[in-house]
Formats: sequence, structure tokens, C-alpha cells
Amino acid sequence: MVIPTEERRLAAIMFTDMVGYSTLAQRDDKVALELLEEHRRLLREIFPRFHGTEIKTIGDAFLVEFGSALEAAQCAIEIQRTLAKRNHDVTSDRRIELKIGIHIGDVMHRDGDVYGDGVNIASRIEALAGAGGICVSMDVERQIRNALEARFEKFGTADLKNIKLPMDLFRIVLPWEKGTEPSTARVSKKSPILLPAVALIIIALLAVWWWMERSTKSKQATAAPPGPTAPATAPDQKSVAVLPFVNLSDDKGSEYFSDGVSEELLTVLQKIPGMHVAARTSAFSFKGKNATAQEIGQKLGVAYLVDGSVRKSGDTVRIAARLTRADSGQELWSENFTRNLKDVFAVQSELAETIVAQVRGELTGGATAPADKEKIQAEVQAAEKGGTKNVEAHEYFLQGRFYENRHSEKSARDGLAAYEHAVALDPGFALAWAGVAGTNIWLAAFATEGGQKIFDAHLATARDAIARALSIEPNLPAALLARATIETNFDFNWNAAAQTVSKALALAPADPNVLIAAGNLEVARGNMDRAKELYRKAVELDPVNAQARAFFAFHLAVTKQFSEASAEFPHLVELNPAAPWAHAGLGLAYLLQNKFEEAATEAQADAGDWCRLLIVSCARWGQKRVAESDAALAELIKNNAETAAYQVAQVYAYRGDKDKAFEWLERARRQRDPGLAASHNDPLLENLHDDPRWNTFLHTMGLADDQLKTSAL
Repeated sequence: MVIPTEERRLAAIMFTDMVGYSTLAQRDDKVALELLEEHRRLLREIFPRFHGTEIKTIGDAFLVEFGSALEAAQCAIEIQRTLAKRNHDVTSDRRIELKIGIHIGDVMHRDGDVYGDGVNIASRIEALAGAGGICVSMDVERQIRNALEARFEKFGTADLKNIKLPMDLFRIVLPWEKGTEPSTARVSKKSPILLPAVALIIIALLAVWWWMERSTKSKQATAAPPGPTAPATAPDQKSVAVLPFVNLSDDKGSEYFSDGVSEELLTVLQKIPGMHVAARTSAFSFKGKNATAQEIGQKLGVAYLVDGSVRKSGDTVRIAARLTRADSGQELWSENFTRNLKDVFAVQSELAETIVAQVRGELTGGATAPADKEKIQAEVQAAEKGGTKNVEAHEYFLQGRFYENRHSEKSARDGLAAYEHAVALDPGFALAWAGVAGTNIWLAAFATEGGQKIFDAHLATARDAIARALSIEPNLPAALLARATIETNFDFNWNAAAQTVSKALALAPADPNVLIAAGNLEVARGNMDRAKELYRKAVELDPVNAQARAFFAFHLAVTKQFSEASAEFPHLVELNPAAPWAHAGLGLAYLLQNKFEEAATEAQADAGDWCRLLIVSCARWGQKRVAESDAALAELIKNNAETAAYQVAQVYAYRGDKDKAFEWLERARRQRDPGLAASHNDPLLENLHDDPRWNTFLHTMGLADDQLKTSAL
């Protein structure tokens, strides 16, 4: 028998991980393998320069040992510098980004492998680094703080799986990042009480701060950046962004739960009067990215940030959360919470008051007035309407929302299944019923399987789910939004949609999705200036929301505001180059200026087949390249007759074939094509306006001027 050799020593351990490798491998395994091999080659050239010893690879991860913490940190910085240079001139789908964690501790060498807390901790803290970032333990920071020409930002205290004691962690601020001022961390005293519902805790904290601000300062102007650049004005001091909490669970499938913690908190904060809360899409755009507090605050136009981590294990959830100033990165408050999932909804009001009393001294140095406590409690309870007390149903709801936010046919079906589980467990869960409605509407609008029969089934299910949700909670914005979407896009019931949208706007005036729905309705009713205002406001509230950008940019093109449209479409391409109309929308702007070659060239890059073929067919017709126009139109009809009848009508109208145009408009009406909502002011249909059939068609759709005499939103 061979006795295994063992050697114990102190070592610095680096753990690296490729960001997004698993997702890329599922999408394109050939490209994923190419990038994996390039990444390994680059790193293996760097390790020896800092006396690093490669212990092993674990999939797309490296485990490397160093003799000193300084050499490990220097190596990590060189790796990130090399990759930053390499990524500078490549497309987003070819980027190689790493997260790196470093810890120094006692390790055991045994038969060529390394074991011990030093390894375990390095692998755990890597997840907190973010793309292009480096996270180090407090032990590493202490050893290198005076030897390394770099600054450190404190993450706060993290509770790491299978590590008995909580650890202070730090982020190395890399030299090529924008500079930030050093922050002075301040950690609140620990409470001996087990504290549930971290959302309520932070809500209470922020609400106390809000009341204090309101009583001592006049209201400042809210920053409203129209683009992804930094706002010119200072952010409202009652503004906050809730960043996605990091999932530290062993089960990466539990990401829905960590995302859910962030979203629940964000949703409740949005409903507290007087607070400006960055929209979900904008806040979540920083997920996995190595951005400083100042960069996030400037981009989102907020004064405060909330972030943290979640570790779920069996029936126990551990949540670390902190509140920081965006301008300085100064930590105002942080706390760790351990809670049994079964108790997560218990005694919320009482504990919220307890936490307010605990942190009041941190922010104001005084006690909270009884009236303020009652006001905070009432607002939080009002914000929770439509929810559930069933833990399992709540988890399914979080899963449903996680999948729904991915905006694909498969994820919509996965989300629908999760929402259906939630309402089966709790038939009184109004928000989950709204989720059932929303995913069915998405599938009715975009799914390609099953034809008209399945379309009708999805729409019928959505209607039933909306009725269930509103019977439970009549003032639920999510359910009202779903109802307004059906009334506008499928029923063409403009008056009913106006009433529903008005109610939703009154309840959720800062929800970008509600604003987009309101803008869509105004387009249908011919109020183009009002629609522009609503789309612009959605962009201002959620500057990195590709959907909001798409509607705004497209509206600018349709209304022939070409200069603004040309400036806006690049922002959309930057946010999501795969979004329909990201390129074809600019092509439309060129088409309407008779710049036919530019229109066709720009549209060719669009990911949406139907809008690409629409613009190309029209542009080639404008160039009198009839055969090419015919070919693009034939392809559009062949591939998209059941889902893009309106676009076929647009081509025929642009070409002056009025008979075919009206034939396809009628087909679009029978198919309830949502494109019809914009037909009243569609510039591609202008050739039809002098035909008697045009007014008849408008009357059939309820879009004639005398039918639209209702009050504006």
C-alpha cells in the first residue's frame, strides 16, 4: 500500500473563473472552446512571471498557488490588465472576462492537489469579484496594503458557505478604472435578535432617512439622464438603487432567489411616496460587472446604493446587506441576517420598528417619532399587497419572475410553469396570477408554435388570470398593465385601454413598463407628442432599459425627427444589438429620407428577420431594384405570414400596391397583429390615405378621428 504524502504550509491561493462560459457553451460550444483555450494560454504565460504554480483547472477555472500574497495580487492585476487590453477591440460575444478571488491561509498538499480553508475561501470569494474584478480577504489586504500601488474598497462582511466565521472582504481598485475617493466604513452594532425580511430592514432604514431629509431639507430636483452618460445635475438625496444581490449558494440554480431578494426590496421601495428608485433593468445591468460606487451612482442618477449577498441552504437563508453613499462609496450601514425560510414572513411590522430604532442613531442621532413609525409601517404594508405568506409559493414566484425577465420563448414557458405552481399552492397570490397573465401574453405575441389555436388559448388564459388577480387585489399595477396590453395590442379597445392605463399610471407613475404601455396607446390615438414624452420619461427612469430605448428611438424615426433618431439608435445598439429594430429602426429613418442604400445597409445588421426584410424590400424598391425588392418581400411572406402580416401590408403600401396592402391589413386585423395599433400615423402607409378604403379601415379599427375623442392620459 502506498502511503499518501502530505505537506502543510502557509500559501496564497488564487481562484479564477470565466464569466458567462456555461451560457456561451450552451449557445455556441465551438466559440466557447476557442475562448477557453485562448484564456488558458494567456494565463499560463502570466503565472510563472509571479512565481505562481498551477495546481489544477476545474472546467473554466484555475487554482493557482503563490509563495506570497503580494505576488498573487500582482499576478491577478496583470491578468486583468492583459484581458482588458485584449477585450478592447472585440465584440461582446468574444470577450474573455474573469472573476478572481485571493486568500492566504493554511493549506495541505497531498498527491499533487491542495486542500484546506485557504482553497475553500479563495473559491468562495471569487464570486463577489464581478467581471474583470479582484476580491481579496482581509488577511491578504493587511499584508499588501502598503506594498501594492493600488487602493482597496471594502465589500463589507460576507458569510461564506462552510466557513465558520464571517469575513471582511475587499476589492482591488484597478489602475485603469475611474478613480474614487477612499471610503470610511462604518458597521452597525449587531442585534442579538434573529432578523427576517432584509427588505423591510433596509426599507425602514431608508424611510427613516427619508423622513429626516424631508423635515430638514427642501426637495431637490431628480436627475433625469436621457442617455447612459452621467447626469449633469446632482442626484436627488432621496434616491437609491438596489443592485442584484450575489448568489453564494452552492446551487447556482438558486440565482433566482438572490435576484428575488433584490427585486422584492426594489419593488417595495418604489411604492414609498417621495423616493426615487432606479428601475430594475438599469440596476441589474451592473450584475457581474466590476463598477465602482461612483460609476453606478452617476450612471443611474442616485445618491445611495443597496447591495449584498444571499446564501440559501435547505430551510435556512443568510443575507448580508449594506447601504452606501454612491458619491464616496462610504458604507453607512451593514448587517448579516440568518433566518429560517419558514419564518421569513413573521412579525414584519414589529421587527421593522426594532430595526428602525437600532439604526436610527447611525443616521440621525435621535429617536424615531411614533407618528413616523406608524407612517413607515403603513407604507410597507401597502407596498406588500398582492403577495403571499406561503414560502413555497413565494419561491416559485421568484423563479417565474427570474425566467420571465429573460425575454425568450423557452424562458417564458419556464416562467409560466413556475407561476402556475405558485397559484396552485396559493390561489390568493395576486402577483403570481399577474405573472401567469404576463407570460401568456408574451407567448401570444411572440411564440411561433401552434398557430391560431394556441394563440387563442394563451390569450384566453391571460384574460382569466387577469380577472383572478384583480378580484384579489383591484389596484395591482402588474395586473392592470397586462389588461391594458391586451386592450391595446389585441382587442384594439382604445377607450377601455385608456381607463386601465390611467389607473395603472396613477398607481405606478415611475414604472417604465407602464409608461411604455401609455406611450403605445397614445400612438394609437394619434397623440404623437404625448407619446414622445412618455417614452422619453421611461428612458430617463431606466436609462439602460433596451426596450424603453427601442420604443423611444423608433418613435423618433416614425415621426421623422431624424437627427434625434440618429443619435438615439446607437444607444440601443450598445445596450442590446440583438433587439428588433436596433438597426432596422435607423434604416427606417434613412428610408424616410430617401437614403435607400444607407437604409438597406443598416437594416441588414438587424436580428429581427421581419423588420430587416421590411426595410430592405422598401429600400430596394426605392432604388428601382425591383427583383431584389420582390425577393425580400417573398421571403417575408414565406417566413412570417402568420406573425408579420402588418409588415407585409407596409411593404405593399410603400410600393403603391393598394389592393394588396388592404388585403394584408385585413389579414393582420383578423390575426390581431399588434402592429395595427400604430397604423393611424404610420409613414409607410401614407400612400393609402387618399383611398376611400383608408377611412373605412380606420373606422373598422376604431381609429377614425371621431372615434378617438376621449380625454388624454
